[in-house]
Amino acid sequence: MSASGGVDVTRLLQILAITLALVAPAMAQAQFDTQAKFAILMDEESGTVIFQKDADLPMEPASMAKLMTIAVVFHQIRDGQLKMSDEFFVSEHAWRTGGATSGGSTMFADLNSKISVENLVRSVVIQSGNDAAIVLAEGIAGSEGSFAAMMNELGEEIGLSDSHFTNPTGLPDPDMHVTARDLADLARYLISKFPDYYHYFSEPEMEWNGIKQPNRNSLVELGIGVDGLKTGHTESAGYGSVISTKDGGRRLIAVVHGLTSMAQRTEEGRKLITWGARAFERFSAYPDGAVVAYANVYGGTSASVALVGDGEVALYLPRGSRKCLSASVSYTSPLMPPVMQGDKIAELHVFCDDQLVQVAPLFAAETVKEGDIVRKATDALKQLALGWM
Repeated sequence: MSASGGVDVTRLLQILAITLALVAPAMAQAQFDTQAKFAILMDEESGTVIFQKDADLPMEPASMAKLMTIAVVFHQIRDGQLKMSDEFFVSEHAWRTGGATSGGSTMFADLNSKISVENLVRSVVIQSGNDAAIVLAEGIAGSEGSFAAMMNELGEEIGLSDSHFTNPTGLPDPDMHVTARDLADLARYLISKFPDYYHYFSEPEMEWNGIKQPNRNSLVELGIGVDGLKTGHTESAGYGSVISTKDGGRRLIAVVHGLTSMAQRTEEGRKLITWGARAFERFSAYPDGAVVAYANVYGGTSASVALVGDGEVALYLPRGSRKCLSASVSYTSPLMPPVMQGDKIAELHVFCDDQLVQVAPLFAAETVKEGDIVRKATDALKQLALGWM
């Protein structure tokens, strides 16, 4: 069941009033649309969502699954278990399944050759090489299946709760699925945790075996500040892309998927990322550590727990908005102890003229342990009175 907590809307409006004169409100999120079946737009620094469309529905990742492959590789390098200079063997399986004869995106790697991890990484992110992804998987884990287990383990660690990976390439498999939100969170993880390697995503082209291929992310060359991350396509899934840009003074991450052509993928991705960069103004609503609201706790040492943002809670409002702001906090209640400090508890929903414009996660500011029998009995009576039991 969902419960809503009050937010200090007066405080938020005061923030706006200090900065802005009062004029008519502008269009909100719901009045922007995209032809993509699935989409999300996220602020990279805070993780707040500015736009979403079926962002939590399962979808086939296609080659965007390779972002998790790269995440595992970067994780191995960071932990000292792998070096960019290490070389991996091109097996017959990798050559046949992902090579030139497969009909899919490929590095054109020679059978029985050895290729450095760095060149394999470059191929995966620039060329979307299926053979390169399989070579990495076999070189790290011995097989695609064992590597997929590593992908899912890391995905769970990152918090990708609605995704499951079965291979390193994104080739169709009925058991493999992701969500747009999880792909955006994965992109955010790659950008924030591995800044020294992010430059690979914006390389314009790569040549291997005398064959030069451009970056499959055509937005990289449009001059709109896009510097990553990955495209994907299968007949069943359609065309999709995970995109990032710093245009507009902050880094945004966008995901679009389920489109009908490469041209439509490019256009819908460009529209969403440009709209996000130019149509919003940023305001600091709550500084790092400031309490946004409280959530009720059933049977705990405290009857409630304070909720804070992941660092500063910033608002991104449509330019020209002056009077439209309202907000609420939603969480599943009643919360059961123990509630640990740092647990994701709730979401702050920000509205402009009753249209959702932003969702920001809220976390427990403190630990609330299980209470004694008196506390449990008292809370049980409260629950009965409110009709929750």
